[in-house]
Amino acid sequence: MAASPPDVQQRPAAEGPAPAPVDTRHSDILDGIKQGVLWGAAIAVLVLPLFRPHPVAPPAAVGLQATAPPPMTPRTADFGGEPASNEAREVANWVVSSGDNRKLFFVILDKINTKVFVFEPSGKLRSATPVLIGAARGDDSVDGIGGRPIAQVQPQERTTPAGRFVAEPGRNATGEDVVWVDYDAAVSMHRVRTLEPKERRLERLASPTTEDNRISYGCINMPVEFYENVLKPAFNASYGVVYVLPEVKPLAEVFPAAHELAVKQGTVPAG
Repeated sequence: MAASPPDVQQRPAAEGPAPAPVDTRHSDILDGIKQGVLWGAAIAVLVLPLFRPHPVAPPAAVGLQATAPPPMTPRTADFGGEPASNEAREVANWVVSSGDNRKLFFVILDKINTKVFVFEPSGKLRSATPVLIGAARGDDSVDGIGGRPIAQVQPQERTTPAGRFVAEPGRNATGEDVVWVDYDAAVSMHRVRTLEPKERRLERLASPTTEDNRISYGCINMPVEFYENVLKPAFNASYGVVYVLPEVKPLAEVFPAAHELAVKQGTVPAG
């Protein structure tokens, strides 16, 4: 067998197919995706803190919203001898008869008489107290008012809204614990504040009249002792239902089912 020429090197036999050429375009695409993800994460970190946090209702809150009334057995709320208006009694009796409070503590705010009643789930009154409420008369909140700086809230807009609210404990912008009645409208129940001595809030609470109990921007101010010993334990890490009676609208418009029950029971005239 003839030898190979000395200037020609023989290539060793291949052990497999030759490797495919590297496609650099694929690598460039991956690098671009990685950079996009990193930029997106950086933007999210910068932007998300600018949004106002909003409490997210856990699954337990499902079903607390007002629904079609179940069959009811007429019952009477136990006020324990505490003086109360006919309207407050109408709503309380309807709540315990219909089970609208879903076996939770519930609160009735009588705005006309500037008084709060806190009930146990059974309908037995736990306690009551005078409160301070919105300086302006009215049963509705202005759209978007909860997102405004407090200095931009006009005097005629300082109302405490009427209606049924699913309330929950939380904290306000200063970190103070409160019970949110209407988070979007920034309406809560909290301890009376004495930051402005000229407002004389403690004196207003102690006075026997109701005319001077209108001073807040819409929140419900109550004595510190009442908040700590009655309201806070009732809403301790739990939801509750707050019924705010109207002062301008008819009760039958805001709480029609309560009015219908009172008519059937003969405690109020029809119409």
